Amino acid sequence: MQDPITTIDLGHSSSPDAVATPWEETRRVLETAEVFWLSTVRADGRPHITPVSALWLAGALYFQTGGIAQKTKHLRGNPHVTLTTGCNHLATGFDVVVEGDAIPSADVAVLERLNQMWRTLWGEGWPIELRDGVFYETGGERKGEPLLVFSVMPTKIFAYARGDQWSQTRYQF
Repeated sequence: MQDPITTIDLGHSSSPDAVATPWEETRRVLETAEVFWLSTVRADGRPHITPVSALWLAGALYFQTGGIAQKTKHLRGNPHVTLTTGCNHLATGFDVVVEGDAIPSADVAVLERLNQMWRTLWGEGWPIELRDGVFYETGGERKGEPLLVFSVMPTKIFAYARGDQWSQTRYQF
């Protein structure tokens, strides 16, 4: 993946001398975040938002969901999504918004790498396992349920930095 075109939005930044957040800093947040908020669109156009564990790998975000989950139903009708991560403080912090389409992913090599990454992130408590190229729930009422993996290749990413200077950076792919 090539680096994106990076621009500062001075209309949404605190001062005319605000600077764009370097792509490396934003990418680091995508690589280390434990939770993202996934926004999908219902058939009637209303938004639906839910937390997911997503991983940044090779220029895309990946997340899992059950085949009968509400978000899966929405994605079948409309693949456009937004994933957000960051903090919940107003005066300081850094938030990232990723826009793109969620596409099913079945590449076994990618799934094996994602499995390693999720296990590293969540440790022994991770309630999902990869068997024969398919993720499965290992506990709870959905034990044994196969999971779908979706990839989101960003079309746009926004980074919102708050603190001494507030800035909005746009990354275009």
